[in-house]
Amino acid sequence: MAARNIALVGIGKIALDQHVPAIAASPDWTLAATISRKGAVDGVPAYTDFAAFLAERPDVPVVSLCLPPVPRFAYAETALLQGRHVMLEKPPGATLAEVQELERLAAARGLTLYTTWHSRMAHAVQPARDWLTDKVIRRAHITWREDVRKWHPGQDWVFEPGGMGVFDPGINALSILTHILPQPVHLTGAELEFPANRQTPIAARLAFSGNVTADFDWRQTGPQTWDIEVETDRGVLALRMGGNVLEIDGQPAAGQASIMGEYPALYARMTELVQAGAREVDLAPMVHVADALTLGRRILTDPFDF
Repeated sequence: MAARNIALVGIGKIALDQHVPAIAASPDWTLAATISRKGAVDGVPAYTDFAAFLAERPDVPVVSLCLPPVPRFAYAETALLQGRHVMLEKPPGATLAEVQELERLAAARGLTLYTTWHSRMAHAVQPARDWLTDKVIRRAHITWREDVRKWHPGQDWVFEPGGMGVFDPGINALSILTHILPQPVHLTGAELEFPANRQTPIAARLAFSGNVTADFDWRQTGPQTWDIEVETDRGVLALRMGGNVLEIDGQPAAGQASIMGEYPALYARMTELVQAGAREVDLAPMVHVADALTLGRRILTDPFDF
């Protein structure tokens, strides 16, 4: 089958680092246009106005939205109303209700809507899910600590309402957790640290049913930590490097020490969904974040600036 045209909306760091290379490497997709106020990709027609793109390019049936969560709904809604399939970078929106509305809209028009969770595509996540299928979970703990200055340099939007703060990376861990556990869990309590000059948390400690806990922090410099450990009735599982390395009882079991492959896998899945005329909308990770912001005890901490 010939490659389909796709457009990228929002040409920032994540688009340039991950989406553009993944599309370039895919036999299924051709990057036919970009829409962004500032960014562009060499050799690809660039638009600054989404409406103009939609009017001029009926040959592009799919759009992948990489812009921040708050403005994303309006773009996704417009694209669906114009008959385009839509792929959403994580988190899929600023609120649960708006993503549910997009799902309703896509279903009514027979269009594909895909809420992507790139960390679920890490090398060792599926092997971890398979190993846990018949185990009894005794406890689990997430340690997800990274440097916001490295991954979001100067991007103040992450600390604005809807930007999610430390849950921007933390939701990656939650996307893995909700995928690998054989039984669902729900949040029971949270402590959220807010810089005195910011609107979203920079650190969070979460407690869930089933003896599951999480520690998120956006202030870690040096080596970054993306670990999930699960104690079961038949051994201890550990996912390292954001889900890319699996250990069982301290011994390597699957995966590879590389984050490459997550975004190509997302675009391969989008191909399957479009071909099948299907939708894939999973809000479980986002539900946990919403619950944390509802139940969380607010703790003020030092001001933060880039």
